[in-house]
Amino acid sequence: MVTVSPTNKTANYPPGPKSHPLLGILPDYAADPIGFMSRSAKDYGDIVLWKGPAFSVYQLNHPDYIEEVLVKKNSQFKKHQTFQILQRIWGNGLLVSEGEFWQRQRRLMQPAFHRERIFSYGEVMVDYTKRMLKNWHEGESRDIHEDMMHLTLEVVAKTLFGTELIAEVKQVEKAMQVSIEYFETRNSNMLLYFLPDWVPIPLNLRYQKAVQQFDNLIYRIIQQKRESAEDAGDLLSMLLHIQDEDGTSMSDKQIRDELITLLIAGHETTALALSWTWYLLSQHPDIEQKLQTELQTVLAGRTPTFADLPKLIYTERVITEVMRLYPPVWAMSRQVVEDCEVAGYPLRAGDGIVMSQWVMHRDPRYFDQPEIFNPDRWENDLAKKLPTFAYFPFAGGPRICIGQSFAKMEAVLILATIAQNFQLTLVPNQEIVPWPAFTLRPKYGVKMLINHR
Repeated sequence: MVTVSPTNKTANYPPGPKSHPLLGILPDYAADPIGFMSRSAKDYGDIVLWKGPAFSVYQLNHPDYIEEVLVKKNSQFKKHQTFQILQRIWGNGLLVSEGEFWQRQRRLMQPAFHRERIFSYGEVMVDYTKRMLKNWHEGESRDIHEDMMHLTLEVVAKTLFGTELIAEVKQVEKAMQVSIEYFETRNSNMLLYFLPDWVPIPLNLRYQKAVQQFDNLIYRIIQQKRESAEDAGDLLSMLLHIQDEDGTSMSDKQIRDELITLLIAGHETTALALSWTWYLLSQHPDIEQKLQTELQTVLAGRTPTFADLPKLIYTERVITEVMRLYPPVWAMSRQVVEDCEVAGYPLRAGDGIVMSQWVMHRDPRYFDQPEIFNPDRWENDLAKKLPTFAYFPFAGGPRICIGQSFAKMEAVLILATIAQNFQLTLVPNQEIVPWPAFTLRPKYGVKMLINHR
């Protein structure tokens, strides 16, 4: 990667790829977002300007510059307007809310993610995994990505909402798929980007139906919980009973927005990390064997519990390394709120900022042989030696993912539970394609053969 010093700048703009007079860089970006961002970083350095007819976006490719935006000057930036594409589904939940309202919501929800409470969720994670495995049969082929999405969705529903979602899983999955395809289509098409979602074209109508399905489900769960008046210790019970210092409670609409945010974000990250884990392990039998050795040594055939987590060191390193190579959140964006300076360059209000975990996690300045899957690289406290934003799968700063401890524990426990019982082998002659939509999904799934150990 090239390092460009701000002292070399021309006309106070960083270098960047040539753009189309009308469409800017959009055609190149839309064709291959990950490839475009990786090439931009390699060719133009630590800060890159994407110029368009109506916008300027700065791609940041250095940990210090990313820290400026997410930590040191975070009040001068807000979530990018691309998030508004999914405003109808997200509402004003933690992912997209801003300012004092976001601070209040985060404060109210934080207790649900305290360490002690998260540990209590471990038993549910393992039990639900064992329940899923009862439906796996020797020699069958399964889409492991679909299985992981189903499993983590059920876990989130049970641990955070205190409800079972077995019957609704496929409906929720379909609604999520429609929403992500909707985001991808609008985000990569200039004509559709600015089109309001109420215009009755087929794309918008499908999306509105998906949102309605989510609303029906979530409001029904809220209503049932209100009628029971029972505090089961889950997040939803807490949100229904909690009051702020001034005595105000959260409305059903606010609760709905937070539940949908956690339902989608809370299961997708772990499911994707696990999907990519099975794919990578099937390609690296030496790493899979090393994982097996640890599981046999630590667990000796018994079911893992949260008490085993400190000893499942290599298992955790596998997950850490998977999220380096295939970060579920592969890029983040912000918008400049007020004129400011980043990396020595003046930015104007309205300018965009983009920071890519995919690009940073594969930067050879911070990771030796960055394209190689090697969990051992995390030995000797590599994470503590790296700049904070050389590796940031859960973002960072004040808006770091509220559920990162939940997601990491879930990934390790599910991986350990499945791997000690089954060996998963990639079905030959299938195309495994990373699809950089809202998250980094395997576009056509990951089909694997199941064999008992």
